[in-house]
Amino acid sequence: MSDAGVARAGGDEGDDRSGVRVALAGLTTRGRSFLAAGIAAAVCAYVLGQPDLLRVGLLLAVLPLLCAAVLYRTRYRVAGSRRLSPARVPAGAEARVHLRMDNVSRLPTGLLMLQDRVPYVLGPRPRFVLDRVEPGGRREVSYRVRSDLRGRYPLGPLQLRLSDPFGMCELTRSFSAFDTLTVIPRVEPLPPVRLSGEAKGYGDGRQRSLALAGEDDVIPRGYRYGDDLRRVHWRSTARYGELMVRREEQPQRARCTVLLDTRAVAFRGAGPDSAFEWAVSGAASVMVHMLERGFSVRLLTDTGSSVPGEGGDGFAGASQESADAAGLMMDTLAVIDHSDGAGLSRAYDVLRGGNEGLLVAFLGDLDEAQAAVAAKMRQRSGGAVAFVLDSDAWLRETAGAPGTADGTEERLRMLRDAGWTAVSVPRGAELADVWRQADHERTGAVAAGGTGFATAGAPDAGPAGTAARGTTAAYSARPAGGAADPGKGRP
Repeated sequence: MSDAGVARAGGDEGDDRSGVRVALAGLTTRGRSFLAAGIAAAVCAYVLGQPDLLRVGLLLAVLPLLCAAVLYRTRYRVAGSRRLSPARVPAGAEARVHLRMDNVSRLPTGLLMLQDRVPYVLGPRPRFVLDRVEPGGRREVSYRVRSDLRGRYPLGPLQLRLSDPFGMCELTRSFSAFDTLTVIPRVEPLPPVRLSGEAKGYGDGRQRSLALAGEDDVIPRGYRYGDDLRRVHWRSTARYGELMVRREEQPQRARCTVLLDTRAVAFRGAGPDSAFEWAVSGAASVMVHMLERGFSVRLLTDTGSSVPGEGGDGFAGASQESADAAGLMMDTLAVIDHSDGAGLSRAYDVLRGGNEGLLVAFLGDLDEAQAAVAAKMRQRSGGAVAFVLDSDAWLRETAGAPGTADGTEERLRMLRDAGWTAVSVPRGAELADVWRQADHERTGAVAAGGTGFATAGAPDAGPAGTAARGTTAAYSARPAGGAADPGKGRP
């Protein structure tokens, strides 16, 4: 609920000159017509010497002025509020905006017209006409907004138009507050395949956290009340002069990095059906899919920026933080745009710092140099899957011409030689289909004795983990933490 404040239907008593100008400026077409007709009738009556016509002219001229003065001096106050349901929606879905007006004065209101300012991409400006509102009364109205383009869109401020019963004058009062509607990318449900890194999932990976109280402890650690005395490390105790205990191994969540290429030189075209929007939607879908299966996920772009950015490695932290991290990544994808960079070297510098687990990349047009940089990223990852989009072919297919992929096939070969599972994405392809294709290509590479990566999966995050799979509420995905069955889970 966003309180839009209180608007007073009346002018400031201390500024009569500005009040007169505001009142006259509020005259409608009808009011100006009456005023002009009255003045013309008065002039004609004076020239022709017709007193009856003069009285008619004065009546026509005085009526709109009287209405403007009465409307401007009206002293009732109204409060407005706005509520979004929901505040985050996927592209193409609808959100409902609820408006509420409260008359907080002791006088009833006249005819009110509400108008809310919305961006053009969300639809036409909604307008509502409210009849008389009694003292202390309330009126509620609602409207729907929808956008096929992701982004953050301001709603408001709310405008209130006051009108007299004759329609001679209208005054506008604006509230100060506004709300923001976040349109996130579309999220598609993905089938469970075994596209994982070198860890077998939650609790079975080679990387393990050795701290009972968290992942940031060091070996050994100081004695804490309640620790088992059988875990006392006597050599460290003698060295440090205080009781030191060994920390036992604790399973660590498998990791997944989603790399999104945002270079402007790598994508051409715009709109909901462009190659770049497909890549953004694909990154969001993979991120949600892996989070729901208990992976620690981070979003990485070609600029080297990582989301979530807090912490030592940039990955989502403990299980209770997964939902917040997912919401942060979805908000980032909602407003992400093309970068001015020309290469992937910054992303490579981030990836070569340690073991990243599974790496899923959405890449645009690659020249030979950038394909070589992307190929080197595979050396630092437990497994790597690349979805390569040829934006030139997308544009040609959009125009009805057949798309050629001669250069793309050469780049795919370079990635596959380096150990990537690389898949070319044609225009209009479904993410679930290319997701299965990547699994089939990896399976074929392993069967042929090639450079396929280890086949291991992460179990679902408890019984409720699969129920939320594929939903658009990516920011509320339930984190892992329940009992895990390594034999059933697949990312």
